[in-house]
Amino acid sequence: MTSRVSAGVRTHSQSVLPMIQELLAEAGITLRQCSAIAFGAGPGSFTGVRTACGVAQGLAFGASLPVVPVVTLEAMALACHQHGGAADVLAVLDARMGEVYWAQYRFAAGAGLAAPQLLQAATLSAPADVAAQGAPVFCGNGLTAYPAAFAGVGEQYGTIMPHAEQVAQLASLALAAGRTVTAAEAQPLYLRNKVAYTQAERRDINAAKTAGGA
Repeated sequence: MTSRVSAGVRTHSQSVLPMIQELLAEAGITLRQCSAIAFGAGPGSFTGVRTACGVAQGLAFGASLPVVPVVTLEAMALACHQHGGAADVLAVLDARMGEVYWAQYRFAAGAGLAAPQLLQAATLSAPADVAAQGAPVFCGNGLTAYPAAFAGVGEQYGTIMPHAEQVAQLASLALAAGRTVTAAEAQPLYLRNKVAYTQAERRDINAAKTAGGA
């Protein structure tokens, strides 16, 4: 599989289209020759998932292609499964504001690339409220963001994050099963009702955190 990775979070909106053009040129195809457009729908950063969805919608509209939204946490779980072969994976993504996004998945042994069983749908909670079923392997930057909450939970991979390769792999399974949407129907997955706070609200939140840690 051919892919591109950009670590410059602030420049993703500027670099994603040139990277897509490079990939298409390398593969020797045009956008219209693709079967679908896949994107990481979230949960994740508000700006990130909006950018991903907007780019996917624009490309799909222009090329008259279906869209496959992929849950970010499922892509993380697949990366963890492929890394160490874990059957049960709990993906934890730092949601900021003292919270995490998390979900749990189960992969069938020896099944090759297959969609995992969903044990716990994507959830937003405090790190201490993450409730694993059984003894899964944990992965994601939520582990390193809140190490005290996840101390002693078992095997951990704090550096595993969602990548385009896992998004594409899961999208190929969804496409084969006919699980696509139109460009107009594609939406980010938001779990937090309020994604922005005023300066005054942020001061109150920080003051409450400071008081709680005193």
